[in-house]
Amino acid sequence: MSGKAAQAPLPPWGSAVAGATGAVLANAIVYPLDIKILDDEGILGLYSGINGSLIGVASTNFAYFYWYSVVRTLYLSSQKIPMPPNIATELSLGAAAGAIAQVFTIPVSVITTRQQTQSKGERMGLIETGREVVESEDGWTGLWRGLKASLVLVVNPAITYGAYQKLREVFFADKTNLRPWESFFLGAASKALATVATQPLIVAKVGLQSRPPPARGGKPFKSFMEVMKYIIENEGSLALFKGIAPQITKGILVQGLLMMTKERMELLFILLFGYMRRLRDQKLRQAAEAAAIKAKEVLPLETAIERAKQSMPAIMK
Repeated sequence: MSGKAAQAPLPPWGSAVAGATGAVLANAIVYPLDIKILDDEGILGLYSGINGSLIGVASTNFAYFYWYSVVRTLYLSSQKIPMPPNIATELSLGAAAGAIAQVFTIPVSVITTRQQTQSKGERMGLIETGREVVESEDGWTGLWRGLKASLVLVVNPAITYGAYQKLREVFFADKTNLRPWESFFLGAASKALATVATQPLIVAKVGLQSRPPPARGGKPFKSFMEVMKYIIENEGSLALFKGIAPQITKGILVQGLLMMTKERMELLFILLFGYMRRLRDQKLRQAAEAAAIKAKEVLPLETAIERAKQSMPAIMK
């Protein structure tokens, strides 16, 4: 992205809209992989809670790409000698952006996660589910349940986009704009690496935001470490990686499609902004030319009046 940014930098909201659009389209396509209830509820059950989920995806990715663009731009502008960030810096920038984004968007994530784990008979809408969370023993703070785990989980997008940048420098260093399959490949490879590294935290976060298991008598988990301890004691340590196969499959498809769409959207924005700049410059030139012509028309008249004034004393004599 460095080459592209140098060619025509996008404002943060441009990257945010591009990322959110790609995320919504990608998640809508692979959403059924999140809901494994085909036998119980049929085809429609595969899309249970999709509206809330896509709202969460859009808000999360918009916030992430916005803040990622901001912090990365600030970092690059602070350098005396412009150089691409190293791996550690790239991960730090991604983690900072992810942390800021999580604070604003986790309530939507809490609600949509609970929606997806509701049975058919208990299923409620987005507002009703949010009200249920607020009316629980945690009150309004329940909407931020799992924030600590989510802040830890910012290493996932940090690894994903850090790996994306570095893999791009390795495989396509001389390319400003990527082809769709190249963006898909980079997105899929980077997400696979991040998922393997963070799957136990992903499992713990879901446990935090879902209803507590019956064995706990309705007592919610207080931390992701508590969830992980419970899982290890009751299911074994390998259970921390349960669902990793569909998670990787979904992650590869989503991230591949997301980055492919995001790259196309960013290119579209670059072309649109370039057209708008050319249109603005053209109007400015036309206005300047019109002013110059008008000035030339007025100047001879002013000159004639001035000469007439100068000749009046001579006539009077």
